[in-house]
Parts: sequence; C-alpha cells; structure tokens
Amino acid sequence: MAASPTSRSIRDPKTRLNWRVSKVVRWIMSRWLEIRAKITGRKYVCTVLQGESEYNMTINSDLTVSCNCQDYDGSGHIGDLKKNSFEEIFFGETAQRFRDELAQGKIPIPTCSRCELRLLKRGETPSKPRLPYRGMLLENTVICNVDCIGCAREGAADIRTRKTMPLEQLGQMADIAARLGMERIFYLNLGEPFLSPGICQELPLLRSKNPNAYIRVSTNGILLNTDAKREAALNLSDIQFSIHGISDEMCGKYMKKGSFEKAYDAMKQMVAYRDARGLKMPILEWKYLLFNWNDSPKTIERAIEMAKEIGVDMISFWPTGNPFYGISWRYRLGAFDDIGRPSWKGRELILRPENAAAAK
Repeated sequence: MAASPTSRSIRDPKTRLNWRVSKVVRWIMSRWLEIRAKITGRKYVCTVLQGESEYNMTINSDLTVSCNCQDYDGSGHIGDLKKNSFEEIFFGETAQRFRDELAQGKIPIPTCSRCELRLLKRGETPSKPRLPYRGMLLENTVICNVDCIGCAREGAADIRTRKTMPLEQLGQMADIAARLGMERIFYLNLGEPFLSPGICQELPLLRSKNPNAYIRVSTNGILLNTDAKREAALNLSDIQFSIHGISDEMCGKYMKKGSFEKAYDAMKQMVAYRDARGLKMPILEWKYLLFNWNDSPKTIERAIEMAKEIGVDMISFWPTGNPFYGISWRYRLGAFDDIGRPSWKGRELILRPENAAAAK
C-alpha cells in the first residue's frame, strides 16, 4: 500500500491549494484502484515500465531516470545514469518492484493513479517487458522563467543535484536515445528548454545523433527570441507554444511572470524565420490550455484569428483539471465540439494542412 499523504504535505504553506488538493485526490484514487483490484481479482500493468509507451519515461537534468513526467518528489525515480546503464535501470530492482506491486493489485506511488495503467483481464499475466523505443522525455533543464499555477516544478528542482544538463552529458543521453532506436524524443519536462545556455548547441547535437526521430519541444516561447535560437530550433520536428489566452492579463492568471506579447511575437518570428527558408518543419502549434477565464466564444474566436494572422500551422485547445477551480465547463459541456477535430490534446484546428500533415 502506498503511504498516505503527510500532514506536512497537505498544510505546507509553500504548496498551492490546487496541488494540496491534487495530492489528496491522487491518494484517494490510489486507494480506490487497489480496492477495485481486490474486489474484481484483476491486476494492473504499467505501459511505461513494459516499454510500450511513447511518453512519460523521463531522463532528468541530473541524469536520474523517472517512470513518469510528474515526478515532483522523486518517488518515481527508478535509477541514476551516473551509476548504471539505462538497460540496468529499466530492468533493475526499483522498476521491477513497481511492476510486481502492480501485478499484485497494489499502487506503488500515487502518481500511478494518473498515469498509464492498464487493467489486466482476470487471470491475465503481464507480458515480458521490453526496452522502450516509441518515445521518451529528455529534460535539459529544470529551471523555468515563468511560474505556472498547475506546475509543482519547485519540488523537483529542490531534489535535482544538477539543474541544467551539461552539453557533454546531453550528448551521452542522445546516444542512449539512438541506441534504443527512439522514434519520438520529447525535449521537455519541468523546465523551459530555451533557458538552457547551451540550447543552440544542444538541438543540432540531438538531431545529428537521432536523424530520424520526431523531436518535440514545448515552450512558453518568451526565450525563443534570437535568430541563433531560431536556427537551432529548425532541428526540431514540432514546437508547441504554450500561450493560454490573448492578453497579458488573461495569460497571467495561470502563467505568472510571463508575457503574452513576447510569447506571441516569438511565435510570429519563428513562423517567419522558417517560412523564409522554404521549410515546412518544424510544425508550429499554438498550445492553448482551457480555463473558465479564457474560454468564452469571443475569446476563442479571436485566438483563432490571431493564429491565422501570424501563420502558425495549428492551434489546439487542451482541457485541464489543474487548478480545479479553473476547469473549463464550456469544454466539458461540449461547447468546443464544432471547433476543429478531436485529438489526444482535446481539440485541434488545422490552419495550414500542407505543413501540419507531418505532425505526429
């Protein structure tokens, strides 16, 4: 049984209300999943630890390896690449303990309740795990220039022994991805990728070692602000600009210390830089998290107009439950069903089909 949330974690004044609520919800969900397994006689398997997932397996900035992308407290650490190879970690003691507990109907860590669990059929046993190849996250830095309400990054930053990955180590991680034959590399996690001082060297290096991989970055955009960084960004397959509104005031309700004007201009400049070279990639996407303060029909209509004005390839609308008090009920009640098409993100509207067709 996973440990209950401590009174300190619930009352800690440095922890936002929404994350205190999220911790309690995860603990309750973990208990429910264990009760369900006991009642039904059905057990669980983690697709990440089976090597079947294209997301969540993460190499952190200090070379620790986490089995999930929200490992804010280190409970999901399964090893350290400074001490063992990736193969030794993936098939190692901690990862195997997680697999064994799931196969017994137990939830190893609360984050499992929000991650990639699969409920086995009664009597079914998990298949033998294989090394992941579909995708992984690579965190070049855990430092960020903004403060998002829904991100508990500070907890992870506190336990990282190195906040930004040196270029030499980044090259070694790129070699690991190449050795595993990674189809997708998410160059992102709990920091802002373009805050790394070596970003202009990192992206060409990552691409040179993984020429056929689909490489995605998610950024707030503010620091993608020079031609040198834009040139480096041409090595990417996909850039998602996280801009959650159409004004500084609207965006600032979720993303503190940010700037809509700078982010929007950076997105505009990246489109122009790419198009001037006759390229269709990287795919440029406006990633718009939905909240009840930025989801009115008039606001969404204007966001789509602004996306068209600067020529991004698509705009996507992502529902989220964190913070819980910001939930977009318009989305939940179907008000976005006539916008674009459904996707794993929520809804996405393709604006330049000739470019967006390459998106994965």
